[in-house]
Amino acid sequence: MKVLNPLLHWFSSLKLTVVLLALSIFLIFAGTWAQIDLGIWTVLSTYFRAWIVMIPVQIFLPRQWDVPGVIPYPGGFTLGWMLFLNLVTAHAVRFKWQWKRAGLILIHLGLLLLIVGEFVTAISAEENRMTIVEGGSANYALDIREVELAVIDRSAPDVDQVVAVPGHRLARNRVIRDERLPFDIRVESYYQNAEIMEGVERTGGTGQPDMGFAAGRAVTVRPVPPASGTDRDRSDLPAAVVTLEKNGQRLGTWVVSLYLTLTDVPPQPVTVDGRTVDISLRHKRVYKPYSMSLIDFRHDKYPGTETPMNYSSDVRLIDAAHGEDRQVRIYMNNPLRYRGETFYQSSFLEGDSGTVLQVVRNPGWLLPYLACAIGAFGLMLHFGTRLMSFLRRRSAA
Repeated sequence: MKVLNPLLHWFSSLKLTVVLLALSIFLIFAGTWAQIDLGIWTVLSTYFRAWIVMIPVQIFLPRQWDVPGVIPYPGGFTLGWMLFLNLVTAHAVRFKWQWKRAGLILIHLGLLLLIVGEFVTAISAEENRMTIVEGGSANYALDIREVELAVIDRSAPDVDQVVAVPGHRLARNRVIRDERLPFDIRVESYYQNAEIMEGVERTGGTGQPDMGFAAGRAVTVRPVPPASGTDRDRSDLPAAVVTLEKNGQRLGTWVVSLYLTLTDVPPQPVTVDGRTVDISLRHKRVYKPYSMSLIDFRHDKYPGTETPMNYSSDVRLIDAAHGEDRQVRIYMNNPLRYRGETFYQSSFLEGDSGTVLQVVRNPGWLLPYLACAIGAFGLMLHFGTRLMSFLRRRSAA
């Protein structure tokens, strides 16, 4: 126990609290500057939801200076859990458990719950989009922060067989082999964000796309900087150049790109073993055990203006496994909650032809509300106790 006492006192010290808060302020400062070059989700995962972060010196300087070097720094997870331990050990070692300190204890309990809530959200929350055309239905949502290379076999009359290769595997620039794939995939190059250029002179070689979309064309994939957090209407458009092989025999080289998918270029055919399969780089799909049909989408405006008054979607929810078949209206500030997921009215398709629903799963969604309620009650109790003590002293005088 004597060995632990110095460690407990160090963890519970007010000096450590001040240092951790100062480090957190600088991390927020660095993460804000990093959004000039990186998307907000990239910054969130690499700065605030990480244990260690390598902060480039360049982010604090004019970009044309091109200064090398990084600063190893504790990430948001490290600082958050250090603050958590600091507060817990402070109550165990330094603070006295007395009724008059009940308000302060509740305030600190609220802070602890906020830290735990953010950690639960970081490791378990999912946020996707479900797009439904009016009169159509959908049984999957899209994770617009991730991509996958879909290999689609449409030979069966009633169902498509799909094998999806995650984008992070493509980013390793290696050969991908899997018994479920009809061929091996050799990744010649992968780009987080890229432009597809035509009419550019080729240099030849096995890494040049010559099949599918690029057949008979001079097509070049040019990398561009990732979309930054300051770009309002831009997002990354990943692309890859892949060579497909079967039993060591080259089938050809294809360029696959999210841009092609989003601009309605059909999936590219690949002939292998006498049959044809399609390949397409698309947003990651998260399939659901239920389906939703869009009966009607409404985009109401204030009379005589183009100012939106309300967006609403009348959907039919069908879940045979749970015996669900009902009609629901989703509109602003009135989401649908079902099977641990929340469906918000997020956006709509051009010409009001369909709806875009935000699908959120967050097991820790209640913790921030509970933390704020406990903290608010603690504040009222703490200042109320102080006020009563002051009034008693004043009346006694």
